[in-house]
Amino acid sequence: MIARVLILTAFLLSSIAIGACNETTSNTNTNSNANTSTIGTRTEPTATATATPRYTEEQAREEREKAKANKETVGQSLDDAWVHTKVVAQLIGDTKTPERNINVDVVEGAVTLRGQVDTAEAKAEAERVAKATDGVKSVKNELKVVAAKTTNSNKPAPKGKTP
Repeated sequence: MIARVLILTAFLLSSIAIGACNETTSNTNTNSNANTSTIGTRTEPTATATATPRYTEEQAREEREKAKANKETVGQSLDDAWVHTKVVAQLIGDTKTPERNINVDVVEGAVTLRGQVDTAEAKAEAERVAKATDGVKSVKNELKVVAAKTTNSNKPAPKGKTP
């Protein structure tokens, strides 16, 4: 008998709860369907004037000055300075490339890599990084592979001198 009463009570409570959910006159969430009036309306995104958001002419000028100090060439467009910034940052962030041994020239989106690296792998990685950078149109890899000089700690002492 108690089981029947409990089942009947549970049924009544769930009926009341479901009925309360369907009642819409007391709904205070007026913005819950704010986008329903725009269903089916599609707006096309507007194209931006440049692929360099928030990159200013002042930043481009500073980047050209830094590049000139490193004997690098950067074209006069905002995009060239932005591409130079990104390629240099990518090379610095890549542990496989000795960025400070690599000069990066950018003119009209064309990147030229110059300098010396220790291995063919570092040369290939620098080229891969430059090619993968957004805004780069082409890459000319003029890097030279020069084996790192090793020091021989087992060198005999000069004659006539003893430690």
